[in-house]
Amino acid sequence: MQTLHGYDGIDAGHRGAVIALGNFDGVHLGHRAVLDVARKLADTAGAKLGVALFEPHPRRYFAPDARAFRLMSPARRDALLAALGVAQLHVLEFDAVMAQMTPEAFVQRVLADGLGISGIVTGADFRFGAGRAGSTVELAQLCAARNIRSDFAELEGNGSDKVSSTRIRQAIHDGNMQAAAELLGVRWTVDGIVVHGNQRGRTIGFPTANIDLGDYVRPAYGVYAVMVGIDGEAATRPAVANIGKRPTVDGTTELLEVHLLDFDGDLYGCELAVEFHDHLRPERRFDGLDALKAQIALDAASARDVLTRVAGPA
Repeated sequence: MQTLHGYDGIDAGHRGAVIALGNFDGVHLGHRAVLDVARKLADTAGAKLGVALFEPHPRRYFAPDARAFRLMSPARRDALLAALGVAQLHVLEFDAVMAQMTPEAFVQRVLADGLGISGIVTGADFRFGAGRAGSTVELAQLCAARNIRSDFAELEGNGSDKVSSTRIRQAIHDGNMQAAAELLGVRWTVDGIVVHGNQRGRTIGFPTANIDLGDYVRPAYGVYAVMVGIDGEAATRPAVANIGKRPTVDGTTELLEVHLLDFDGDLYGCELAVEFHDHLRPERRFDGLDALKAQIALDAASARDVLTRVAGPA
């Protein structure tokens, strides 16, 4: 998959694609439905399958101080899109100019003149243009006038059951990792670089790899059974993780702490993929490090039991 930034100066070899347009954070089942329709339209037209998305996410542009909401790292998103057969990815900067474009200006300047697409597919509830003024009906009309084919994917589910990034974020906020996985089509995974911590876990026999959550959506605070991959490997290493502010040691910063079971090695500077399987318990304060150590041992045993059942018998 080739990645192209912006919509000016696109060479002839990258024009004429059929694109799926959206944000694609999470590449969830709703996004995949859009991609399926776009793939069929591209096949019919004999065109490449492309995706166009916005960076920064419009939500972050309009509300820079809003709570963290990302479902997936850009690298994981792009790898999933490539695996789904996307040939080219157009990353469109969402700035003041983009935010103020009318629906007609967006279609003319970005889609027709800029990207030079032959077709476009969005979800049936897609809105675009300044103030979200444009509907799919208007998008179809504007595209038809410019000989751009269009199609629209019906929503996965309906009403309160609609697959959406909002619904997935709520499941994660609630600690419901099973529901999140069903909506995403994959286990929710946090990718991050291991940073130096206070090494307190090492002193009580449970060394942890610490990861800054950045702009990831925040799960319910507590302890989780997770599988971990190190530096690009598949997430197959069993582990127990805590997300929260560590009230027993008077922590104040949100942190993801991961203790790998049956592992002894230096992880500083490594990139971990932390795949969430089950919420074991809420975060709570303990009466000292001895009580915390005893509980972590119980948590590790619970995580091992959950993950053994997931993996099946050896």
